Amino acid sequence: MLIAMRIGKPLLLITTPIGVAGGLYEAHRLAGGLVFLMHAMLMVVSVAIATVVMTIRREKAEEAARKVGAAAPNSPSE
Repeated sequence: MLIAMRIGKPLLLITTPIGVAGGLYEAHRLAGGLVFLMHAMLMVVSVAIATVVMTIRREKAEEAARKVGAAAPNSPSE
């Protein structure tokens, strides 16, 4: 059962950009100005997601550096 579920992530990675491109095309076909609004919304959401991912990665790196610093024996500073 678990092996059958491994196709989900690659499938989403392929179909999501195709769906977004199709949505932008239909927005252009129905109302040209709607493409600008949809594109602006996509950019705002993309920046928000990128900011969250960068923050998580930075905090994870800081945590790893703190663990390495705590695990290293303290040498006397002379």
